[in-house]
Amino acid sequence: MAAKRNQWSDEYWLLLMQLYLKKPVGVKPLYSRGVVDLALELHVQPQVLYEQMFRLRSLDEPKLRRLWETYANSPKKLARGIQLLRRMKGFGMAGSFYDGVEVSESWEKDFRPLEERSDLKPVMLILILDLYFRLVPATMVTSTPEIQELARLMRIKAQTVVEVMDFFQVCDPYLNRTEVVLDPLINPCQQVWERFGNGKPEELSALAAQLKAYFQ
Repeated sequence: MAAKRNQWSDEYWLLLMQLYLKKPVGVKPLYSRGVVDLALELHVQPQVLYEQMFRLRSLDEPKLRRLWETYANSPKKLARGIQLLRRMKGFGMAGSFYDGVEVSESWEKDFRPLEERSDLKPVMLILILDLYFRLVPATMVTSTPEIQELARLMRIKAQTVVEVMDFFQVCDPYLNRTEVVLDPLINPCQQVWERFGNGKPEELSALAAQLKAYFQ
């Protein structure tokens, strides 16, 4: 899903360059915290920034070479340019970036706290679901090393991971659990299950591997 170049605002290159130059210098992982935060600010998908970083690195366009010559060795000048850019009226309203392509409306919500539980985000539920499919119910306990490791990565308690897995067990049709759950967290868990629970586990696994960069 490549973005059309004539819809990319040249002003965004400054912010992308600043991200690119952060140590370690280079193209950042697709779902790294810096890429996601900038994507949220610009209202474009992380994939767009990821693709544009490769253009920035290639230096195959005169305007990009000029950009490097002007700012690459002058972080203060780059910071001033970005500060001025962020003051501009309407900056960050790139809602029309995509034209003629299908855009998921859920990606931004995936990285925002749940209304039901402010300590959790849908992206965290996705990672927990990926681990859910790797375990059996008997191992979905706080003492399981994989649960402890994931909890540390996401900076939450292992008990919270277990709690979410219990909700996924309710969602799992193969377990035939019929109890009524009144906890509001069941709703976002059900939504994540509907998005990924019936798909191919290897696709969820590949996505989860990329999403972990957000917490690293």
